[in-house]
Amino acid sequence: MRFSDRAAAGLLLGECLRLAIGHSYPERTVVTALPRGGVAVGAGVARCLGVPLEVLVTRKIGHPDDPEVGLGAIAEGGDPVFDPRMLDQVRLLPDDLAGVVASERAELTRRVAVYRGGLPPPDFAGRHVIVVDDGLATGVTARAALR
Repeated sequence: MRFSDRAAAGLLLGECLRLAIGHSYPERTVVTALPRGGVAVGAGVARCLGVPLEVLVTRKIGHPDDPEVGLGAIAEGGDPVFDPRMLDQVRLLPDDLAGVVASERAELTRRVAVYRGGLPPPDFAGRHVIVVDDGLATGVTARAALR
């Protein structure tokens, strides 16, 4: 399905979720968006559901020679999550990516400061959390965020 922009996609997704789940426990529900593109989508979802929007910063772990080839991801406060099939395809081990992980962890820290002023991630204990991103290729970024 194509959308005019991420905001429109978020509003439609939010409306679908509102119809599917109703207004069950809005006081315990939070939409958590993954920057950058997920924030615009998540804002629409949160608006439709009438719940808060939080940001959870993640970073893709790319191939050392081609950063756009995602081999894993890291989310704030968590350990790296790797895509075993992709690692097999490029014949690398997680230890081979230690330098990339260190670099992405530093960038993640910088972005937390930008997006949330350095505040820690929200406490999600006992809450219904809807994680939103603007796309899903391998799912490794979403898995890192969910951890």
